[in-house]
Amino acid sequence: MLCSKKLAHHFVRWSYELMEQILKVYIYSEGARPVFHTPVLKGIYASEGWFMKLLKRNKKFVTKNPKKAHLFYLPFSSRMLEETLYVPDSHSRRNLVRYLSDYLDIIIQRHNFWNRTAGADHFLVACHDWAPSETKRIMANCIRALCNADIKEGFQFGKDVSLPETYIRAEKNPLREIGGKRLSKRRTLAFFAGNMHGYLRPILLNNWENKDPDMKIFGKISKVSYVQYMKSSKYCICAKGYEVNSPRVVEAIFYECVPVIISDNFIPPFFETLNWEAFAIFVPEKDIPKLKDILVSIPDRRYREMQRRVKLVQQHFLWHVKPVKYDIFNMILHSIWHNRVFGVRTR
Repeated sequence: MLCSKKLAHHFVRWSYELMEQILKVYIYSEGARPVFHTPVLKGIYASEGWFMKLLKRNKKFVTKNPKKAHLFYLPFSSRMLEETLYVPDSHSRRNLVRYLSDYLDIIIQRHNFWNRTAGADHFLVACHDWAPSETKRIMANCIRALCNADIKEGFQFGKDVSLPETYIRAEKNPLREIGGKRLSKRRTLAFFAGNMHGYLRPILLNNWENKDPDMKIFGKISKVSYVQYMKSSKYCICAKGYEVNSPRVVEAIFYECVPVIISDNFIPPFFETLNWEAFAIFVPEKDIPKLKDILVSIPDRRYREMQRRVKLVQQHFLWHVKPVKYDIFNMILHSIWHNRVFGVRTR
């Protein structure tokens, strides 16, 4: 695992090994489908679904006896909550929040575990953009693993967890097309393509679309072209959309392209354990006009080392049908465990 200091490296490894030895998780059985217990395993919100699916069938970490549990999982899907209950064009999420609140009332009435810690040993895993606002009041004291890890939206250091947003295209083979071209074949300096969500991407295109042959900056393009550009570019631009997070961050790692993150308030996944500055570039939003200058100023030796480290950390961002040590499932669970045991509690 990549950490900034040798001492931190040993601490993280010790923490991970301790988790594997002793952690027990209790999964509440309450909650009606499809909002609860029904994972979505494809698309940009698939992280919450894959985590739910893999935890539910994990015999090592899951316990049926809540008295033995260190952590309690609230198994709802933020994607299914929106899909099932949101009234189109209503611009209101009150009924979604009320539904979660009613569920939590049932948990509190039937069990005494929530009240022991005011929910501090409970956690949720949610990838929809609305999850921070839906949970910030009623589940504020929980450990919230969120794709939309925005410090301006109430994400709390030391308590909450940044959940990797992974775009799963093939449910039966989440590792399809993994990897990219060797360095000598990566002839594009920087690549971006996507819908014009939010205020930042139009700025990116206004500055760079069709302005420089080294900067392949587009709006929406075909999936095939998108993947090929990712596989053959040195740097992949991960510009925020409506929210701070983007599946491009993990996609860049997936295709062995150095991520260039342009999202001022975004907390990257596994920041408790990974030294992101060793394998990614962070560009302030205001510096979009200087983007090429920033990238070409990076020495080739440093780029090569960053790309090597992208390939090294890739293992931490891969879903496996059967989890393997240090993969994304175990890393998410470790982040939750880490913040519960070692995190700074905020009440």
